[in-house]
Amino acid sequence: MDLQEHRPVEIEVAAGLVFRGGKLLLTQRPAGGHLEGLWEFPGGKREPGETYVACLKRELREELGTEVRVGRLIEALTHDYPERRVHLRFFRCSWLRNEPQPLGCQRLVWVSSEDLRSYPFPAADARLIVRLEQEPGLWGRSGPGRSSQMAGAGGRNATSARRPAG
Repeated sequence: MDLQEHRPVEIEVAAGLVFRGGKLLLTQRPAGGHLEGLWEFPGGKREPGETYVACLKRELREELGTEVRVGRLIEALTHDYPERRVHLRFFRCSWLRNEPQPLGCQRLVWVSSEDLRSYPFPAADARLIVRLEQEPGLWGRSGPGRSSQMAGAGGRNATSARRPAG
């Protein structure tokens, strides 16, 4: 038996914590793909020879048509799914220009810290979700946020998209 056959695929991902007006941008994973319907921080797979920062800028331009300023690294982690190992790098970002559009995702939403737990996330994001809840400074403020605003196809309650995280 060849051990290579059972080795999970390794993927490197850059994701952005894009803040604007005390709210955080989330995107919903496309139907038919890995972890479909779950919400995530926008970003994507790093190409060979590409830096994480360049990857994040490219992915947000391609998937959302928006431009951001990439700031400091907030979290770096590795998560094992049955079929793949994902190396994630989360960067704090500030929205610069071009209103985000759901070009490469089902929907997008700007959420407050109070609304964050209302959205089902992949298991890999669990540790970061806890940090976002416990560290208001990550949101660029010390007080509570405001209600969420949704954009994209459907405009339905995001919790209706709940799917298993594995």
